[in-house]
Amino acid sequence: MKRLTRFAAAIAVSATFAGAASAQDPIKIALVHGLSGSSFEAFSKQAQTGFELGLEYATKGTNEVKGRPIEVIIKDTQFKPDVARAVLAEAYGDDEVLLAVGATSSGVTKGMLPIAEEYEKILIVEPAVADSLTGPDSNRYIFKTSRNSSMDMQAQALALRPDENLFVATIAEDYAFGRDGITAFKAALAGSGATVVTEEYVPQGTADFTAATERMFNALKDHEGRKVILVYIAGGGDAPGKIKAMDPDRYGIEISMGGHILPVLPTYKRFPGMEGAVYYYYEAYDNPINKWLVEEHQKRFGTPPDFFTAGGMAAALAVVKALDTAESYETDDLIKAMEGMSWETPKGMMTFRPEDHQALQSMVHFKIRVDDNVDWAIPDLVRIIQPDEMDIPIGRHNN
Repeated sequence: MKRLTRFAAAIAVSATFAGAASAQDPIKIALVHGLSGSSFEAFSKQAQTGFELGLEYATKGTNEVKGRPIEVIIKDTQFKPDVARAVLAEAYGDDEVLLAVGATSSGVTKGMLPIAEEYEKILIVEPAVADSLTGPDSNRYIFKTSRNSSMDMQAQALALRPDENLFVATIAEDYAFGRDGITAFKAALAGSGATVVTEEYVPQGTADFTAATERMFNALKDHEGRKVILVYIAGGGDAPGKIKAMDPDRYGIEISMGGHILPVLPTYKRFPGMEGAVYYYYEAYDNPINKWLVEEHQKRFGTPPDFFTAGGMAAALAVVKALDTAESYETDDLIKAMEGMSWETPKGMMTFRPEDHQALQSMVHFKIRVDDNVDWAIPDLVRIIQPDEMDIPIGRHNN
């Protein structure tokens, strides 16, 4: 009997040591985004910086949750859907990550959604935007901390103060981001009396907007009332500048667009007084997390944080909150913890909507001010548009 007791005790001690060892195993997280092959690389790099800062802030500098270090594994999608699917599968399979965060392009990210379902592991979408990422083709493993096109466009519509005297022509790139955005914008205008008179879609990478602009001018010029061209283009090509160079003022046509990253804001100096909406501007939010982010980013990099930096940080804060609160790190327990979860970010509180896992969040209504002492146009805060002011369609109902 004594020998059996000693044997049982030895097993118990071994199990204790094994448990202690596993408690120190790293929590692996994949950051899957495009680092080569597109002008969107800048967005990815900002998101990565923000994610790393977010982990630091949320763990008080320890980079640990419940005594386990967090290991971030970086994967480059090269902005190609097939590469993105392959590296995400590699992360879930070979690297055995607990969850993944990404990616940058909406079109690329859409191809990653089935991989999360195949491996039954969570993918937190950041910073891709398209509504369809939480739509009918999505699945229960997808959570989205980035804003969506409906938020962009409902906020943009609110900033335009629409009524029956508003006539709008839209121009966007011909892929998920652009088409979802314009669909959302039209839905946001519904019931306001405003009219969308024409929609133009151009291929990604377009540099010549002459024909599309002439069509928009012709569709708008004879209307009585306020006439606006809404530009919803995320890539290069300088569509707003080229449209302005064709002199819309002669027809009384204004240009409106959402905000952009800091390197692009110098081009907004051509549009003083323009109002629009943006996901984040570092001076717009007054809360402890944003204050820390602005001060640390300025100290370490010599510049203020940009809006994809804030997005990356929001994703990291969501990850740590989920890891802190989940009953276990089994996927079902993580999903249970994250559905309906609220957490603080540089933009204030976000909440994962249980129905489709989209993070509901605020937006910034701005008015462009030009200051010769500042390199970029300043999107002065008009007001914070709160989540409950926007009726964001539910993309899918999770089971």
